[in-house]
Amino acid sequence: MDKSVQQRLAWAITGSGHYLRESLSILQSLDDVDIFLSKAAAEILKQYGFQAQLEATGHRIYQDKTASSVPVELFYEGKYHTLVISPATSNTIAKMAYGFSDSLVTNLFAQAGKTRVHSIVFACDTVPEIDAESIVSEAPRENFVKVYPRQIDLDNAVKLAQFEHTQVVENMSQLQHAVMQRLADVHQTGTKEISIESQ
Repeated sequence: MDKSVQQRLAWAITGSGHYLRESLSILQSLDDVDIFLSKAAAEILKQYGFQAQLEATGHRIYQDKTASSVPVELFYEGKYHTLVISPATSNTIAKMAYGFSDSLVTNLFAQAGKTRVHSIVFACDTVPEIDAESIVSEAPRENFVKVYPRQIDLDNAVKLAQFEHTQVVENMSQLQHAVMQRLADVHQTGTKEISIESQ
């Protein structure tokens, strides 16, 4: 890899409206980011009326339009120091936890792991509090609904957190802290070779 080329942050969005607004808000505060949209994410952004907010970030946007997920080649070229997946649906979490890479986002995660790029994943369909019964999720047209994570969703998030070079966060506060800490570490060392234990 040519170290003279500045590495960027890769941010993938899946098809969940839950914490999508908040994820876009964090994206607007960041520089040097490439955004990757799953097919469902592209649909959800329009359904929720967030397309303008996405474009206002000013970042480059890649969509899932090829069967072979061509944009993942950027990981082979050392373009990224970190992959963030937020929001990540329970479907995406399950696929990644069991090694599937059949979409743009799951391919990104697989290739990040194979190239030892640190991943930060916000599993939006889980509840960190042990006694929580439900979470309130934003629906289109500013409606809100209660959703109840299944045990398998919680188990898959735990399984994913055991992967090498992978950090699973439980809420927006943890996500923002993890991203900012990661950027600070990368800036300080000037390389992607940072241990996850430092997070």
